[in-house]
Amino acid sequence: MHSESAAPAAPSWVQAGTPAYRRISLALFLAGFATFSLLYCVQPVLPELAAHFSLGAAGSSLALSVTTGCLAVAIFVAGALSEGRDQRRLMFASMALAALCNVLAAVAPTWGGLLAARAFEGLLLGGVPAVAMAYLSNHIHPRGLGFSMGLYIGGTAFGGMAGRIGMSMLADHFGWRAALATMGVLGLASAVGFVGLLPRTGGSGTPAARSRTLSYHLDAWRTHLQTPGLPLLFASGFALMGVFVSLFNYAGFRLALPPYGLSQTQIGLIFSVYLFGMVASPTAGALADRLGRAPVLVGGVVLMSAGVLLTLVAPLAGVIAGIAVLTFGFFVAHAVASGWVGRLALQSRGHASSLYLLAYYLGSSLLGSAGGWFWEHGRWPALVAFSLALLAGALWLALRLRGKG
Repeated sequence: MHSESAAPAAPSWVQAGTPAYRRISLALFLAGFATFSLLYCVQPVLPELAAHFSLGAAGSSLALSVTTGCLAVAIFVAGALSEGRDQRRLMFASMALAALCNVLAAVAPTWGGLLAARAFEGLLLGGVPAVAMAYLSNHIHPRGLGFSMGLYIGGTAFGGMAGRIGMSMLADHFGWRAALATMGVLGLASAVGFVGLLPRTGGSGTPAARSRTLSYHLDAWRTHLQTPGLPLLFASGFALMGVFVSLFNYAGFRLALPPYGLSQTQIGLIFSVYLFGMVASPTAGALADRLGRAPVLVGGVVLMSAGVLLTLVAPLAGVIAGIAVLTFGFFVAHAVASGWVGRLALQSRGHASSLYLLAYYLGSSLLGSAGGWFWEHGRWPALVAFSLALLAGALWLALRLRGKG
């Protein structure tokens, strides 16, 4: 019989406003930055990869989809196995080795070699997101959890923006290979900063936790799948991330064509809308702590739908505005959903986080590539219809979550 000892006692929680709270928040911000700058840096150069390796839009999207697919599988394992282990060391090793894989992808001579490096990168990065969410849930007092989780998600937004914009500008001036290698070096520097900032906290695990068996993990996953509300949050993450990645994957293809004809740098600068995500995430987390999670989640899905519809207009300013609204709504919804998982999973939060992020990154991988089929067969209107169908499902899930805590 296995005892549930993963949740820390109240005295071990870090209180908001303390120096330890600030160091943890900044360190996890860096972790989010490194993970997402490495993960999504290939997104703005998908058209260049398609041209260089003679691929279609859906084929070139594998440079991202293979990474997020492997990440989903790795997260599923890492979130559970992190319990009872040195989470600080695990996250640092994952970030550093993934950054080195990004450099290997930059020098790979063939498309297969590049995909292999990106696949290993996804497997390694799995040691960060689920562990980060579990770390915050286990160490930050519940009263400050919404804001700290939102700040971590804000770091992912900043990383996604910096990775895309930096990659676009570097690729325009030095080529996509030099740009990819540079992003790897920046990821390694972020890993060093992370391990220097994150305090060494006690209570990360016990010998009993380290010796947990496969049956314990299977029981924990089954319990979370049977916990009211959690499966709805897992499905929400799948749909929301699928829409977000699909639109961003193929926006570059659309904007490079007439009547826009934007350069790589100009397309990359559009990703500065991620600034809205940096604002939306901690704000949404704090609002959810005060007003309730369901209304804020519904609002995020509605904003995403409005943004997707707005991208149908012809003027460039309208397209950019639509992408900005979509981004704001996505980070509102994701910040609430991810924080909600931590609250509903009172024990074994690493297992709950691993299930949420498994669904989340499978949405990125599977639906992101599926969006390429709609783009190739019906261009932007078909992709918008695909996205709105997914968002209708996400709205239904959010409405069903009312009253779940």
